[in-house]
Amino acid sequence: MTDRYPQAASSSNGVGASHQSNRESLYSQLRWSSHHQPTTRRRKLQLLRSYLPDWIITILLAGLLAIINNVHGFRREFSLTDTSIQHTYAVHERVPTWLLGVLAILVPAIIIAVFSLAVSRSVWDLHNGLLGFVLANALTVTITTLVKVTVGRPRPDLIDRCQPAAGSSNAVPYGLVTDIICTVGVNDKTLRDGFRSFPSGHASTSFAGFTYLSLYLAGKLHLFDRRGHAVTAWLCGTPLMAATLIAVSRTMDYRHHATDVIAGALLGLVVAYWSYKLYYPALGHSQSHKPYSPRIPAEHLSGASEHRYADQEEGDGEARYNLTHGGGGEAEEGGVGVYNKPMGGRVLGESIEYPERDTVPRV
Repeated sequence: MTDRYPQAASSSNGVGASHQSNRESLYSQLRWSSHHQPTTRRRKLQLLRSYLPDWIITILLAGLLAIINNVHGFRREFSLTDTSIQHTYAVHERVPTWLLGVLAILVPAIIIAVFSLAVSRSVWDLHNGLLGFVLANALTVTITTLVKVTVGRPRPDLIDRCQPAAGSSNAVPYGLVTDIICTVGVNDKTLRDGFRSFPSGHASTSFAGFTYLSLYLAGKLHLFDRRGHAVTAWLCGTPLMAATLIAVSRTMDYRHHATDVIAGALLGLVVAYWSYKLYYPALGHSQSHKPYSPRIPAEHLSGASEHRYADQEEGDGEARYNLTHGGGGEAEEGGVGVYNKPMGGRVLGESIEYPERDTVPRV
């Protein structure tokens, strides 16, 4: 029997083949590093000398928090009749500090490591991803702690922490009180922490870690490729939901005012975005799944950028060339082509060593 709907069948097969091709194309893009050449020992030493100071400085500065956090800090005057600071001190928090570290720091770091090693199979992607992540968290926690110690805003549960002496009252006729009226020692850890409400450390830390993770996943999955995939949006948005829940829990435990949480969330979000942009291209970039190339280019790449853009200007302005693959000159889906420029009798794509051919050039 002849097919009554040959065109429909052909169209259906074409759509299925197209979807399969799109999936394979995305998978091959995420596995871009499978074509790279081994890094030379000299190049490894160059990269180590270039980026080791970044790791050391970031970790050392973050370690200074132990000193900053133990200082007396500024303590604002407060009113015993202020109902916003008369809440009960919660002995057990919904998200204690150790759990915050696991959820907002350890889990995102593991996800980044697994994705970069198991999917991208790129050590350079692992390095950039974790360095940006560590930088985002270190900067956020440092800024948060400095502001907390400097502002000295009372927490919503301050009076319960303070345990004012019997007969204490505000200064007459119009006045406030200081921590002198507290029956606990002025250097008591619980009381000292009672004057560190602004901004919320839980909010800033959770938004720094989870925002960076969302940006990392959005870049890898090409969230903003103008195709509109709801599943990808849910995957990339879930970390932000987790950060929001952690931040809101601080008002439920009466540890922070709403403004403290909002300020902390904005701080973590901005620092995470800024840190991510240092090591990865914009999310709308055609190669957003790749990290930036090393800031110290390989010697044999000298002048490569000039050749690349000189030839691009001669085209129609729409074609995009990259130096990240070593294949032929075939165009990839979305108008991204592979450009091999002869240099000294050699093909440029064959002379580029890892990680240059696995990254987005810095221009």
